[in-house]
Amino acid sequence: QVQLVESGGGLVQAGGSLRLSCAASGSIFRINAMGWYRQAPGKQRELVATITSGGLTNYADSVKGRFTISRDNAKNTVYLQMNSLKPEDTAVYYCNAGYLSRDALAVLRSFTSWGQGTQVTVSS
Repeated sequence: QVQLVESGGGLVQAGGSLRLSCAASGSIFRINAMGWYRQAPGKQRELVATITSGGLTNYADSVKGRFTISRDNAKNTVYLQMNSLKPEDTAVYYCNAGYLSRDALAVLRSFTSWGQGTQVTVSS
């Protein structure tokens, strides 16, 4: 199994910045797309941004121009730079990764893992 460990969340004032990191470890053959999702209280989990292994990115309209997703393939790590934060960005942010790994029979298969989440709180 692959573990995703997030870090970098916290409390920040509106207009401020935070940088989230998510490192993948475990039995990894190759990591494909990685991404960040968030879930605010009483709301469904929503996509924030994704990035392919080749660096192609996709953003939710609500964060375009303010957030930047990047990755370091050598470190199996994905980052989310969040600038111009707004109170509505307050949520638990989850890292997600799609990857290839060998199962118990050594067959290469696709899996998806989620991190434990990191709280981001933006005060007005």
